[in-house]
Amino acid sequence: MKCSRCGAPAQIALPNHHTGFCPECFNLFFSRQVEKAIRHFRMFSKSDKILVALSGGKDSLALFRELTQQGYDVTGLHIDLNIKNSSCHARAVVEKFCEDLGAPLRIVNVADEGLSIAHIKKAIRRPICSICGKVKRYFFNKVALDEGFNALCTGHNLDDEVGRLLSNTMRWDIAYLSDQGPALPAENGFAAKFRPLYRLTEYETAAYCFFNKIEHNTAICPYSSGASFPVRKELLNTLEHHSPGSKLAFYERFLKQAKPLFEAAEERLGDPISPCTSCGYPTTAGVCNICRLREQLAADLEAQK
Repeated sequence: MKCSRCGAPAQIALPNHHTGFCPECFNLFFSRQVEKAIRHFRMFSKSDKILVALSGGKDSLALFRELTQQGYDVTGLHIDLNIKNSSCHARAVVEKFCEDLGAPLRIVNVADEGLSIAHIKKAIRRPICSICGKVKRYFFNKVALDEGFNALCTGHNLDDEVGRLLSNTMRWDIAYLSDQGPALPAENGFAAKFRPLYRLTEYETAAYCFFNKIEHNTAICPYSSGASFPVRKELLNTLEHHSPGSKLAFYERFLKQAKPLFEAAEERLGDPISPCTSCGYPTTAGVCNICRLREQLAADLEAQK
């Protein structure tokens, strides 16, 4: 197979685009997909301060490198989750990546904030993945707002987005369906959030890391056993295998035809958002989930004395 752009031997095939590329042309394809996402949703400009959440995984590191290559003013943000035999490795990967790139990095250690994920796992009898996600989003938003960033970016790829869309659709969750998308404006105490990789698959971000020699964390979280998200991804991958391009079509048609309906429904039926009485974070309750979680953990520690 030859590269569809330059005619050199192709090293990656992309059935969803009916094409294949050599490494150099694939990098150009990747860049153009990111550029198209940013331009279409008017995400941000070269004059904006951009905060990129870095987990240490392939997607977030690929996004950070690409935005740097395109000349954006980017700073990394890593949330150290304090998970034994896991978090230390992810943090080391992120620190080395930013050091090699000469890029600024902010680190928040949740243990210092009284929110150790290891402690939460022991003390709270609820699915840990959901709680972990809430903790990370809280600090993403807090750092972005407190330190004057114009945009908060995450490395969610197309597979992440359609997996989440399928999950929300199966539950017909109006609140989540109304705010699902690659671009969310700054409002109600939330920073502007963007997902510039939404047009690229997990396979494509992995290839980008391979071709550009980006070392990333490949370890599976020790708390992720039993998570349902990989099952939904597998279902969608089966569909994509039989009908290449179906994932992107599904997602883009939702954004164009269905999302506006859910936004209107949420505006009519949704609970009003107001600042948390304790920390000021936006919530639909008097006290936000994170402050309530802190109280539960503090009570647990007190009971152990």
